[in-house]
Amino acid sequence: MGYRYLEHATDAFIEVTANTLEEAFENAGISVVDTIVDIKLVEEKIKKKIEVCGKDLNNLLYNWLEEIIIITITEGFVTKRFFVKLEKNNGYKIEAILNGEEIDIKKHHFKVEIKAPTFHLMEIEQEDKLVVMRFLLDL
Repeated sequence: MGYRYLEHATDAFIEVTANTLEEAFENAGISVVDTIVDIKLVEEKIKKKIEVCGKDLNNLLYNWLEEIIIITITEGFVTKRFFVKLEKNNGYKIEAILNGEEIDIKKHHFKVEIKAPTFHLMEIEQEDKLVVMRFLLDL
């Protein structure tokens, strides 16, 4: 399971597959970082803890993607691995540990800047032991 890029004329259209929602959110985070830099070059030197909330799963996915973009582009922290814990109460909450390091444009081979995630074409499908997410990142 993992992620792949789907055909789109101007933006990054990504499909994530996983066995659980937690794994799907982890793979979605990896896909965002790998869109921005070469994730294979990132080392796990620092741990960072974050929380993200959403009123429903689509809103949670949007907020999750947006937070990963902010952490990467604005805060300059690139993540190699994500460890996600998902809770459902009145809405949804992710508590996550991010393992990575400070961004180094030369080392990590900057690819492209992501402006924002969008709700356009966003889907989350859950069947048995398969979760499929599709989302568009505005480049």
